[in-house]
Amino acid sequence: MFNIKGFIKTSLVDWDGKITSVVFLPHCNFRCPFCHNKDIVLNPNEFENISIEGIDSFLLENRDFIDGVVITGGEPTLHENLPDLCRHFKKLGLLVKLDTNGSNPEMLRYLIKQKLVDYVAMDIKAPISDAKKYHISAGLDNLDIEKIKKSIDILKNTNIESEFRTTIVPGLHTVEDVIEISKSIGKESRFILQNFSPKNTLDDKFTGIKPYQREELEKMAMAAKKYVDNVKVRG
Repeated sequence: MFNIKGFIKTSLVDWDGKITSVVFLPHCNFRCPFCHNKDIVLNPNEFENISIEGIDSFLLENRDFIDGVVITGGEPTLHENLPDLCRHFKKLGLLVKLDTNGSNPEMLRYLIKQKLVDYVAMDIKAPISDAKKYHISAGLDNLDIEKIKKSIDILKNTNIESEFRTTIVPGLHTVEDVIEISKSIGKESRFILQNFSPKNTLDDKFTGIKPYQREELEKMAMAAKKYVDNVKVRG
């Protein structure tokens, strides 16, 4: 049985160039203060389970225009049966995208080796060279940065498509941070700067933070392009 707590039937924004459905898995091992999916992280039992049969019914009825399924959360790699869920959607003839925080490189490596994912989006919370800032951004006192580094290396050296994403939060992230992250992910990577949204944040104090202006994020993107070829601002 798959522990699915959310399902978006149709999305045009979760996978560039693709029409997808989105599946939400509960629980997360991070406590990012700016997280906007806090309910599925903190109170997953308040959500009813969504049957895989109901999801399959929609996907099969609409397979002519649905390209794939995005598996997100929460943190999907916490679920031991994630490979089975990916395999399930692949058997339906669908592409699979995984959203992850990179804390489980072993699971990530397995999914890629078994060809169970077609695209991976990994969130990088802060420069991996700054453990203190990474801990603050992830909302944890104890975080194994080496696992994050391993996941970055896995994606840098795989043939499947991938992207690295950082949510840019005023007071947490500066242009210098963006540059340091850019240096760590490699010239040929894809780097997405996501604008922070002060809505329904895990830490209520973050609802009072004003997001960066689009122009400020574009300047950060220009700085990142010195180190990464493909940089995009989202949101």
